[in-house]
Amino acid sequence: MNLINIENITKHFTDTPIFDNASFTLDEHEKVGVIGVNGTGKTTFLRLVAGLEDPESGTITRARNLTIRYLSQSPVFPDDMTALQCVMENNRDHTNEWTLESDAKAMLQKLGLPDYDAKAGTLSGGQKKRLALANTLLSKADILLLDEPTNHLDSFMADWLEEYLKAYNGALALVTHDRYFLDSVSNRIVEIDHSKIYSYSTNYLGFIKLKAEREDMELAAQRKRHSILRTEIEWMMRGARARSTKQKAHIQRYENLAAVKDIREDRELELSSISTRMGRTTVELDHVSKSYGDRTLFRDFSYIFLKNDRVGFIGENGSGKTTLMKIIAGFETADSGSVTLGQTIKLGYYAQEFKVDPKDGLAYMDPELKVIDYIRNTAEYVRTADGLVSASVMLDRFLFPPEKQHTLLKKLSGGEKRRLNLLRVLMEAPNVLILDEPTNDLDIQTLTILEDYLDSFDGIVITVSHDRYFLDRVVRRIFSFENGALKQYEGGYTDYLAARGEQETESGQAVKKAENKPVQAPQYVSTHEAKLKFSYKEQREFDTIDDDIAKLEDAISRKDKEMEENATSAAKLSALAVEKEELQAQLDEKMERWMYLNELYEKIQAQNR
Repeated sequence: MNLINIENITKHFTDTPIFDNASFTLDEHEKVGVIGVNGTGKTTFLRLVAGLEDPESGTITRARNLTIRYLSQSPVFPDDMTALQCVMENNRDHTNEWTLESDAKAMLQKLGLPDYDAKAGTLSGGQKKRLALANTLLSKADILLLDEPTNHLDSFMADWLEEYLKAYNGALALVTHDRYFLDSVSNRIVEIDHSKIYSYSTNYLGFIKLKAEREDMELAAQRKRHSILRTEIEWMMRGARARSTKQKAHIQRYENLAAVKDIREDRELELSSISTRMGRTTVELDHVSKSYGDRTLFRDFSYIFLKNDRVGFIGENGSGKTTLMKIIAGFETADSGSVTLGQTIKLGYYAQEFKVDPKDGLAYMDPELKVIDYIRNTAEYVRTADGLVSASVMLDRFLFPPEKQHTLLKKLSGGEKRRLNLLRVLMEAPNVLILDEPTNDLDIQTLTILEDYLDSFDGIVITVSHDRYFLDRVVRRIFSFENGALKQYEGGYTDYLAARGEQETESGQAVKKAENKPVQAPQYVSTHEAKLKFSYKEQREFDTIDDDIAKLEDAISRKDKEMEENATSAAKLSALAVEKEELQAQLDEKMERWMYLNELYEKIQAQNR
């Protein structure tokens, strides 16, 4: 049964068309993932479906007696209402009055809001978003419209929500950047692209393939039209000598072809590697602890970040992930222990939330400031792999074209603000990137480019993220917050899950063997003793790097001999000099890597003594 039918709608934001003659349908039991670059109108699309906005032209038809619930990105609740009241307020009917309160409390527990009497005015932005999600899910609705539901959820909550929505019996349309989530929940992908709505009856993995096929077909049709148009132009330039019906038809054909708009190929966010050279001392945490009142976030955590480390921190909301990032960055102080930064270390901190207080330097964005001025306040120019690049050019690379650079920050979408803040951090040319929930509000295209950039980033990447795909893609080591301790796992998020599964299996077997043993209080185990070890790749490289260096040194020696033998041939000598320079660059890189591996080896040996 058809629930929503959208036909040929048009909608503008200022002078920019968001939708131009676009159409969409939603049937019973469909689970639709809505994707598109930030600023293309994903939130506007959901609001149109919900009836919170109207199109300028076209029609939207909804089935009779349809109940629609909409989750906003920025929910608002009365400050004096309790969390429980906020959830129950819009969900009362004669069918659920006996179970509503218990259902509401269970939903709040699932979403990490156990204090039912907490006033909404005291909650953080992330807590309010989870409160709104509980409010939305608790209702009996024919259609759920969810705008970024996984933002501010930890990995465990995201797993629960994924299973909940897969079992949900109604229709669903959601905007999310979480690619694993999309792949698992959706059975249809809707892409908003250049004011049009494209529909693909598949999950996210299938969408990638089908989109590539669609674009190839459209470009092939465009090339064919251009070829025909060139022939028509030549005919028109010769002149239509007769006024016959045939000639008039020929002219009309030319005009029709010329009137067709070309496909605008997507502009991609371009990221050149921007970093400052790093010395031997990096970032060292020695027995760092932090508590708030009687609650311990973490104790006695020690770790030495190595050159080109890629480390992810995961854990439940409120476990202390952001606090640890702020301690590393120097925005907060540990209760005990120390953080040492090398003299050449330059930190770039990408904060989770924007601040309203100008005194808070983490991510304050003055709403009355222009886009170009926000970046110029950080740097007028930055040195990249392409040379010295201006703030204006960098903005253009970050999909802020010249005509948008004088827009006030208050007019940007949430995703555009996040992308702009990312550029601000990179313009500082850090060699240590701290990324606190970088996937919140960034579109999938930007995330993909960022992930590619981090592959080649010459520095340390430290990230807090609930995005399982991002963790698998970027990190090589994970620390999990577990009962006040940080436990180390090698690999990405999938490797972490596998290791946890093995531990739980072993733990279950151990419990059976120890049933008759007296119960002992749990003992805290410091991560300091096991904090450093070679990865499999590093161990293989350490075993072979001496031979690699010797081979390069031999090759340079042979090149020197060739240059002596060809000293009278300027052309040959020049070519040999270029080859020697390439070999020397490889040797320099290997020597730097050799120093890093040996330094790591010495620290591992000292740790084990």
